[in-house]
Amino acid sequence: MVEQRIMSVVPSSSNSCTKKYDVFISYRGKDTRKNFSSHLYEALMQKKVETYIDEDIEKGDEISAALMKAIEDSRVSIVVFSENFASSKWCLNELIKIMDCKKELGQIVIPVFYSTDPSHVRNQTGRFMESFVKHEGEPNCIKWKTALTQAANLAGWSSQNYR
Repeated sequence: MVEQRIMSVVPSSSNSCTKKYDVFISYRGKDTRKNFSSHLYEALMQKKVETYIDEDIEKGDEISAALMKAIEDSRVSIVVFSENFASSKWCLNELIKIMDCKKELGQIVIPVFYSTDPSHVRNQTGRFMESFVKHEGEPNCIKWKTALTQAANLAGWSSQNYR
C-alpha cells in the first residue's frame, strides 16, 4: 500500500530537530480529500508522524502566510497529484513553494500520482493540458509548468501500481 511505503521513508517526529512538522501533504481536495489524502493523514498520525494537512483553507489565488510557513516548517512534502490538481491555482502555488523549499532548504519531496499518469504531470498532457488552457495568460504559468515537471521527475509512487 502506498501509505506504508511512504511511512518507510518519512522521519518520525522523535527525530525532528528544528522543524514543526515531519510531513506536509499537498492535495486537491476535490479529488482526494475524502479518500486517499485523509487515509494517508490518519495513517501517518497513527505512526506518530507529525503531519500538516489543511482542510479548512479559504478559497483564493494566493497561499496564506500560515500555509507557506507550514510548508517551510516541514521536513518532507508529499504532493498528491490527481486528475484536477492543475486546475487549482492554489495547488500550483503550493507546489512552487514546495519545490523552492526542496532547492533552498533541502526538503524531501515525494510525489504520489493518484489515478493520474505521471507523464501527464511531467509533460502537462491530458487533464493537465486542459487545465493550462484555462490558465493561459496567468503570470505564474511558466513557474507552474516548471514545478510540475520537476516534481514529476522525482522518484515517487503511482496508485496504478498499488492497491
